[in-house]
Amino acid sequence: MDYSKTVHLPKTSFPMKADLPKREPLLLEFWQKNKIYEKMVNKRMGKQKFILHDGPPYANGHIHMGHALNKILKDMIVKYKSLTNFYSPYVPGWDCHGLPIEHQLMKKLGKNKHTVDRVEFRKKAADFALDFVEIQKKEFKRLAIFGDWEKPYLTLTPPYEGVILKTFRELLAKGFIYRDKKPVLWCATCETALAEAEVEYEEKESPAIYVKFRVNLHCPDSKFSNIPINSFYIVIWTTTPWTLPANIGLMLHPKLEYEVVHIKTRGEYWLLAKNLLQNILENKLKLNSKDYEVVGCFTGEYFKAWNYNRIFPEVGNERVSKVILSEEVSSEEGTGIVHIAPGHGDVDYIQGHRLNHLPILSPVDDSGKFSEEVNHPELKGCFVLKEGNQKILEILGQSGNNSLVFQETIRHSYPHCWRCKKPVIFRATHQWFLSVKKEDLRGKMLKEIENVNWIPAYGKNRIRGMVEQRPDWCLSRQRLWGTPIPILYCKQCKNPLLEDQAIGMIEEVIGLEGSDSWFKEGANHFLQTEFECEKCQGKEFAQEHDILDVWFDSGVSHEAVLKGDETTFNGKSWKEELSWPADLYLEGSDQHRGWFQTSLIPSVALTGTAPYKSVLTHGFIVDGQGKKMSKSVGNVIAPEDILKDYGADILRLWVASSDYREDIRLSKDILKGVAENYRKIRNSFRYMLGNLAEFNVEKELLPDSQLLEIDRWALMRFALAIEASKKAYESYEFHRVVVSLVEFCAVDGSSFYFDILKDRLYTYGKNSIERKSAQTALYRILSSLLPLFSPILSFTCEEVWQLGLVERLWLEESVFLTSFPENHPQWLDKELDKKWAVILKVREQANLSLEAARREGLIGSSLESKLIFLGGNELENKILREMEKELPMIFIVSQVEMNEKSGELAFQVKKADGAKCGRCWRYDSSVKEEGVYPGICSRCSEALNRDYALGNGIRQKI
Repeated sequence: MDYSKTVHLPKTSFPMKADLPKREPLLLEFWQKNKIYEKMVNKRMGKQKFILHDGPPYANGHIHMGHALNKILKDMIVKYKSLTNFYSPYVPGWDCHGLPIEHQLMKKLGKNKHTVDRVEFRKKAADFALDFVEIQKKEFKRLAIFGDWEKPYLTLTPPYEGVILKTFRELLAKGFIYRDKKPVLWCATCETALAEAEVEYEEKESPAIYVKFRVNLHCPDSKFSNIPINSFYIVIWTTTPWTLPANIGLMLHPKLEYEVVHIKTRGEYWLLAKNLLQNILENKLKLNSKDYEVVGCFTGEYFKAWNYNRIFPEVGNERVSKVILSEEVSSEEGTGIVHIAPGHGDVDYIQGHRLNHLPILSPVDDSGKFSEEVNHPELKGCFVLKEGNQKILEILGQSGNNSLVFQETIRHSYPHCWRCKKPVIFRATHQWFLSVKKEDLRGKMLKEIENVNWIPAYGKNRIRGMVEQRPDWCLSRQRLWGTPIPILYCKQCKNPLLEDQAIGMIEEVIGLEGSDSWFKEGANHFLQTEFECEKCQGKEFAQEHDILDVWFDSGVSHEAVLKGDETTFNGKSWKEELSWPADLYLEGSDQHRGWFQTSLIPSVALTGTAPYKSVLTHGFIVDGQGKKMSKSVGNVIAPEDILKDYGADILRLWVASSDYREDIRLSKDILKGVAENYRKIRNSFRYMLGNLAEFNVEKELLPDSQLLEIDRWALMRFALAIEASKKAYESYEFHRVVVSLVEFCAVDGSSFYFDILKDRLYTYGKNSIERKSAQTALYRILSSLLPLFSPILSFTCEEVWQLGLVERLWLEESVFLTSFPENHPQWLDKELDKKWAVILKVREQANLSLEAARREGLIGSSLESKLIFLGGNELENKILREMEKELPMIFIVSQVEMNEKSGELAFQVKKADGAKCGRCWRYDSSVKEEGVYPGICSRCSEALNRDYALGNGIRQKI
């Protein structure tokens, strides 16, 4: 007889093959059509808020893996918080202004800022940015990122620009903003000032030269009267030869010892730091001790205000300049003497100009070339970092000059423009700045940093160190695409109009019309009343042409969004729906010097408080060998490639499986490993879903007290996994979530519990207590495992949920409309855990014995065997005696015989007694070839009788 139709095999349409690239878009359509995100948020209306404020990516291209990593991490947190009953709406945003977008569009148009019409270009830039907002929006949604996608925040909208100008006005009114001429980081390629956050440090080769400046022949001290006129020199070291035309001072350390040394081979006297002298003379110039003689030793203080002759006196009006003193001078490299060019360095500016009133010289134009001011025919028009440097070296080495002592090439870390990747320079220009010294803003920021929860903890030291060292923020940019600086200048005297009322009027107009009006209309368009210049009483004004740093745009996002008047999908304003300060900012670790700082500065200046309670950072994506991904190397993996080959859930599982706090490795082999883990999870879902087919939750779910011991053990193990994963979610350690849940599915589940459960689920009576106990356990596990995994495997969990919904296993429309499972202390049983730990250890030994018998050809399937327990320790013997009836099920054998003789854990394997049951495949002596159910065991006969008595038509099935 064929008993196959009487076995209760799993039934499910959930396929073993995931085919995620085809299946996921259907689920995405389901979420969008049924507004699942909106329902998820609204379900928690009135609950405690948790607001993750989105740092806006640039709308200038397709998303890359860094975007995917960042948005998936944010999405997992928002979903986790929503499923734990927080009101957690997520408003995504985009940075729509700035050099990244301008640079891309210029490249596309084949133009530069000098060859385009400003108004027309800005229109194209807006279209360009908005096009990529839509492209990226679609790409983020494809990754299962939930959010208010129809109402994101965009930094180019008039209301947002109004908030930018409002913040600028308030900072100006409080005295934080000022205009000055001083050196700033300057990109000659992009022709604009840059902030510290807009430079990246890369290795670069530079000329390192030793140069001598002749002490003025009117030497101020009789001690040096025996030194011949024109023979006394001060020697400096620099890696920026191009700044020498702007030299206006030499700086010594007041307490450092300096020696005057007679260079006999040259007939010259040089001043050098004592501790560096030997390295320069013997290692660099290859002199021996007979070639020079020290004739005097003095501290730097001795040389204060000494005069020397400039090498390039044609720049500026001073042929002679002076020595100044500062403890900023290093005694670790060079000569211990620094050449000072206040127009080309921050320290130079502070020490030379601000403290010692030296003039600012900067004979370099916007394109990084020597300007007319250099007043030298060989230098004018030379790009300073290339031919400019070379020409300087040639001039210094000429016989009539003879200032070059020694030259070499070094590799060092040098600032490069973040956008064009070219080296930058320091250059003095008129710019608008935000002071971090005003009202001890720096000190207040440092205090607020202490009040923020930084994850990982080392982030606090990182940003603290940066804030301690940061200069004033250069706010102005000499570009086209951005929010204008709302300043008018008197046409007669060029004095800026800084009245709060006037700037407020500009803010109001741009907040309604948008910033393009600033470049289309005249000044009077923005002023409702007449103003006059406080300096010359002029009444005609012209607009500032510079725009604001794009980092200022995003730096006020907490003000524009968390306190904003724009509306959400609910029709309520952002300030009603969201909360300030944000509960969490989450970005890459590079934002310690970027968005985290640029948000902190205006917030602390205006409110005294940081705009965030916690800040979480992730590392960068590298290849399988830990190397930076690069198109030229060919090791870049794009999100679209992973979506095409694997699907979004594999990408999400990779993110969750990684310790993202450090740099994260990604390769094809790594993805294969992630896909294998996914397969284990999917198979667990399929097993449980299939075995819950036709399970009536309302009628057949058993109370815990009626469950079999092994089912209670499974729930206990799952309860531990729930606790571990929830704890890991709370600390944003998603890799620990994955470890705990995959370990439960693969180790506790597939390798043991699910395996031994098959006999009970397939062959026991359909409505037997044994089968219902197993199904109850599986239901409790699956119905909780899906919400637990859904922030990570959003598509797959929804797919399972929808199939379970058809089976009426649950009633919620989506897995995201349910909640995380509660902890189940009633399932935890330490004694049960200890007992089953012993059983599992014994089972491992039993499996080894069975495998050995299989290799010897004694058995094929483990069901062909009778396992004889030869003994173990006292505890093992005791537990196995208690569990004797369940041991065949636990070991998946037909019989287990207890024959304790040995004190060591050991088994003997024999052929099972009896015949093979044609239904359950166990060997049993009750199998007979005659009777009502010939060829099956008594246990299966009983199951068939029970099913037949319940009217399940077993005879007809047979």
